[in-house]
Amino acid sequence: MSKAAPSAIKRLAELRDLLHRANRAYYADAKPIMADAEYDRLLAELADLEAAHPEHFDPSSPTQRVGGEPIDGFVTRRHARPMLSIDNTYDIAGLREWHGRVLRGLGIDPTPPAGLFSSPASPPGPALVADAKVDGVAMSLRYENGRLVHAVTRGDGTSGDDVTHNVRTIPALPLVLPGPVPDVLEIRGEVYFPLPQFERVNAEREAAGEEPFMNPRNAAAGTLKQLDPKIAASRKLAFAAHGRGEVSDPAFAPSHSAFLTRIAALGVPINRPLALSSDLTAVIAAIEAFDTTRRTLPYATDGVVVRVDAFAEQDRLGLTSKSPRWVVAFKYPAERTTTRLIGVDHQVGKSGKITPRAVMEPVLIAGSVVQHATLHNYGRVLAAPTNPDNPTGDTTDIRINDFVYIEKAGEIIPYVSGVDLTRRPAGAKPVKPPARCPACDGPVEIEPPEAVDNPALETQRFCVNPECAAQVRERLIWFAGRKQMDIEGLGEKTIDQIRAHGHIPLSSFADIFRLPDHRETLLTLERMGEKKVDNLLQGIADAKSRGLARLLAAMGIRHVGDSTAKALARLYPNLDALLAADEPQLRPKACSKDEAARYNLPADPKDRPETGLGKDTAPAVHAYLHSAPAKRTFADLRALGVDLTSHDYRPPRPTNAAPSADAPLAGKTFVITGTLEKFSRDDLTALLEKLGAKVSGSVSAKTSVLVCGTEAGSKLDKARSLNVTVWEEPQLLTELAALGIAPN
Repeated sequence: MSKAAPSAIKRLAELRDLLHRANRAYYADAKPIMADAEYDRLLAELADLEAAHPEHFDPSSPTQRVGGEPIDGFVTRRHARPMLSIDNTYDIAGLREWHGRVLRGLGIDPTPPAGLFSSPASPPGPALVADAKVDGVAMSLRYENGRLVHAVTRGDGTSGDDVTHNVRTIPALPLVLPGPVPDVLEIRGEVYFPLPQFERVNAEREAAGEEPFMNPRNAAAGTLKQLDPKIAASRKLAFAAHGRGEVSDPAFAPSHSAFLTRIAALGVPINRPLALSSDLTAVIAAIEAFDTTRRTLPYATDGVVVRVDAFAEQDRLGLTSKSPRWVVAFKYPAERTTTRLIGVDHQVGKSGKITPRAVMEPVLIAGSVVQHATLHNYGRVLAAPTNPDNPTGDTTDIRINDFVYIEKAGEIIPYVSGVDLTRRPAGAKPVKPPARCPACDGPVEIEPPEAVDNPALETQRFCVNPECAAQVRERLIWFAGRKQMDIEGLGEKTIDQIRAHGHIPLSSFADIFRLPDHRETLLTLERMGEKKVDNLLQGIADAKSRGLARLLAAMGIRHVGDSTAKALARLYPNLDALLAADEPQLRPKACSKDEAARYNLPADPKDRPETGLGKDTAPAVHAYLHSAPAKRTFADLRALGVDLTSHDYRPPRPTNAAPSADAPLAGKTFVITGTLEKFSRDDLTALLEKLGAKVSGSVSAKTSVLVCGTEAGSKLDKARSLNVTVWEEPQLLTELAALGIAPN
């Protein structure tokens, strides 16, 4: 690794400082100091410099906002100060009761002054701050010496998940605070999904055949739980501060409002107060006015938080066992209306999930006309009323022509919350879940399995045909991906371009291998010159020889991921042998004693091969492998010269036999964590599996060895706690050298 020249080090610092200032100017001050194109150019220059000089990596660099490498798992961190829940109130009377308790707690008589009983008045009291309750995910940001070091979810209030890798991607959030700041500064707030970004992402998901997110809050929570920060970066979450955690300098701010002013000056986005007053009536007026204006904001809200402003008075009031006494959340009631259900659509998503969607007589709710709403799943639609004695309450057993209750989750996504049984018309027809896929007429799978006999238990229904028309685009993209068939040049944009052309068939896996027949037509497509087309066709030719495991994993068969595909390919020498297997043979570990004897398997399940399939999943895989669509796919691929033999097959060996020379690691389970210098994770996985080992994604007591690179995560901690053998890269190289293997 070459040493960076002083000029390069200086330029790194200049670019980072300039881009940090540009982020603050754009997001915090709303006064951009450069054009977007200039920002992108400088960011690209910085990324190139950092790639050339990785020894100067800085986790606070502006480049980290686009997302770094995926993490292995989440680390749990304890909060320096607990993140307690806030008590709620749902009416003004409840707010007045809370205020009375605050006054009594501070030794102030809560009785209104004489002569003012006709209009509830507020006795003199402490200054109160009211701010919008953003409907997001509670987060604690910890800055040490001005640098963001941890972002931790609320969790159970005592400890939460460290999601710093995702929070760093929030463009409005400073990674480095300017100027003098306390050594430790913890800022509490909400990570939320801005509504324009939420609508953009949902439109993209619908266009891709995926189910849209239900509401911004759940979508934000799901985004923060992604291991790959590039997903979070693409969704452009936001943050609004509303409180403090640990602050090493008590003089930093004497009150909540002063704290917000100080951190806003540092570039941290804040929830600007709606009211700051010692008069409760002024706070109530602000709450009532905000009920109208909040619907125009670019983020979802569900109430107003009212708190005592001065920290000294907060400390005097103290806490209950679960909540601070000095703060309360006023919640607005959800808007609800009724309309008639006139039909149910059955929508098929990218994964094959089939979801019922209500078709209703149009109704106005929360400012927009609604005609469609999710019904969630068929089990909920078919369930018996939860409380027959309350026929106008929330219930299910939803039927065509019923009058249903409509609400908006987070006031964004409409959903059916129940049915008014008192208005059920004669002849209302039960909803019939589709017995076959409504898009391709393929077989469906119901979860959980017991829902087949008790439909009210159903949580999910899937089309298991991977060539279903509703899923085909996403499956083509998956099939051609680097970790599947690895077809160079056949990415998402190229697939869309070919399919949009209309004269080149591309609706099945086999059609990919027929693309060489359309070379001249491909050359007529925009930006498809000879070199690009020839590279694409060579990539297709190379993909024919990937073997059975890669093919099975690429086909997107439900329950058959990379590990299960490899396990099946180790067990069966080719596709014909796999198709000849009975269903119990696909789940050796889960075979009964009688089944084990019938198929000549070891009596002890631990001595049987692992496929990753069990009694609930093997039947679905077996059914698909023998379905008409699968038979047609396999026949077409065979005719087109695709290799259907296993490159991973291991002939069975006697129980307790010593490892063979070509499989010296047989019987060992490895887990890989961190970054290795000599190997990519995929290459090392392939090598270890070639040597007979099983490579798992998680550490357990059954793990033989954890291979540990730099920046190891929670897997290393767990391995140590379980006394699992740990090989750092030098020891890994030594062990491989003993087997006569050296890295390329």
